[in-house]
Amino acid sequence: MTEILIGITLVVFAAGIVFLGLRLSALQRRLDEMPAAMTQGFEERHRAMLADLHQGLTRQGDRLATALTDNSERLRTATGDELKQTRDTLHRLQLTLTETLGQSREAMLEKLALTTQALTAKIDEQLALIAGKVNERLDEGFKKTNETFTNVMTRLATIDEAQKKIETLTGSVVGLQEILGDKRSRGAFGEVQLEAIVRNALPESAFEFQYTLARGVRADCVLKLPPPTGMLAVDSKFPLENYERMFAEGAERASSAAFKSDVKKHIDDISNKYIVPGETGDGALMFLPAEAVFAEIHARHRDLVDYALARRVWITSPTTLMAILNTARAVIRDVEMRKQVHVIQDELGKLGADFGRFQSRMDKLAQHIDQAKHDVDEVHVSSRKISERFAKIERVELEEGAAGKAKVQAQAGILPGGTAE
Repeated sequence: MTEILIGITLVVFAAGIVFLGLRLSALQRRLDEMPAAMTQGFEERHRAMLADLHQGLTRQGDRLATALTDNSERLRTATGDELKQTRDTLHRLQLTLTETLGQSREAMLEKLALTTQALTAKIDEQLALIAGKVNERLDEGFKKTNETFTNVMTRLATIDEAQKKIETLTGSVVGLQEILGDKRSRGAFGEVQLEAIVRNALPESAFEFQYTLARGVRADCVLKLPPPTGMLAVDSKFPLENYERMFAEGAERASSAAFKSDVKKHIDDISNKYIVPGETGDGALMFLPAEAVFAEIHARHRDLVDYALARRVWITSPTTLMAILNTARAVIRDVEMRKQVHVIQDELGKLGADFGRFQSRMDKLAQHIDQAKHDVDEVHVSSRKISERFAKIERVELEEGAAGKAKVQAQAGILPGGTAE
C-alpha cells in the first residue's frame, strides 16, 4: 500500500514538472519573439518567476514529502494494528475451535462407546439366538438323519423283499412264456385279458362272452351296441409263432412273409365266421393282447391293415380296444338318455304343474297375509280410538268433580282458600 502511494505522489510530481517545463518553453518562445528592448525586463521578470517557481516547487516537494511520510507512517500503523487484531482474532478462533473440537470429540467418543456397547449386546443376543436356532436345527437334522437312515434301512429291506419277489416273478414270466408258447394257452390268456378290459369299460348288458351265433360258431365275446352298429364279435386269438421266429437268430429265423400269411389267414377266418348279415354288424374285432405285435403290424406291414379293413376286420390292442370300448360306452349312455327323454319331459311337465299350483297357493297366501295386515291396522286404529275415549272420559270426570266441589263450597260460604266469609 505504501509503495502505491509513493508511486502516485511521484507521478503527480513528474506531471507538475512536465507542466512547468511546457510553460517555460512557451514563455521562452514568447520572449524570443519580443523586441530586444523588452528582453531585459522580461529576463528579470523571468528570473523572478523562475525563482518563485523554484521556491514554490521546493516547498511543494517538501510538503509532498512530509505528507507522504505522514501517510506512510499512518498506513504502517493502521496496517500493523489491523494485522495485530487479525492475529488476535485468529488466535481466539483457534482456541475456540480447539475447545469445541475437544468437546465434540469427547461427546462423540462417549456416544460411540454407548453405541458400541449396545451393538455388542445386540450382536451377543443375535449370536445367542443364532446358536440356539443352530442347535435346534442340528437336533432336527440329527433326528431327520436318523429317520432317513431308518427309512433307508426299511427301504433296503423292502428292496430285498422286492428282489425276492422279482426272482419269483422271473420264474412266473418264464412260466407265462411257456403258457404263451402253447396256442391253446395263449388263447385262454387272450380271453382273460379281453374279459378284464371289457368288464371294466362296459355295463353287463352291453356284452356277452362265449356267445354262440346262429350258424353254430362261438365267439370269444360279442359287444351289444345300439343300432346301426349292432352286435360286434371279438376274437382274442392271435398268431405268435412266426412273429417270434422273425426275431430269432440262426436257422430258426423266419421271414415276414410267413407272419403276414398267418395274420391274413386269421383275418379271413374272423371275417368268414363272425360277420353274419342280419345277425351281427358289418364288421368284427381282432384283439391282439400283445402291444408289440400290434405295433409291428401298423409300423411295418400297413398292407395287412388295409387288407383287414377291406375284410371289415378291425385290428385292436389292449390300448386301442379300451378307446373303442370307451366310445361305445358313450354311445350306449347317449342312447339310454334318449330313451329316457320322454320320461324326463313328463317329469318336467308334472314339476311345472306342481310349481303352478304352488304359485297360485302362494298368491292366495299373500292375499291372506295382506288381509291380515289390513285387519291388524284397523284393530290398531280401533284400539287407539278407544284409548282416546277413555282419556276423554277421565278428563270429564275430573272436571265434573272439581266443579261439584266448588259448588258445595259456595253453598257453605267457604272461600277457595278455606276460610269462611
